[in-house]
Amino acid sequence: MVKEKKVPQRMCIGCHEMKGKKELVRIVKTPEGGIEVDITGKKSGRGAYLCSDLACLQKAIKAKKIEKALQCSISEESLERIKRGWENIVTTKS
Repeated sequence: MVKEKKVPQRMCIGCHEMKGKKELVRIVKTPEGGIEVDITGKKSGRGAYLCSDLACLQKAIKAKKIEKALQCSISEESLERIKRGWENIVTTKS
């Protein structure tokens, strides 16, 4: 009998759907206080997950769900970096 490997599940902060960790894009607040898009999914710091749907990203930004999940305020400049990083990862995954 072969044991199935458990797939880690995470919730998208935009649509609140549970999905496999590898299907989502992780945004992390580093211990230094910087906000980055985590390509590897392994950076240290507080993380939040978004699926690859543009509507989820827009919804999370509009409702300030990223700020709530990371427990900090985020500048417009950081939001633009998040958008660019998210777009790069989504286009790479496709």
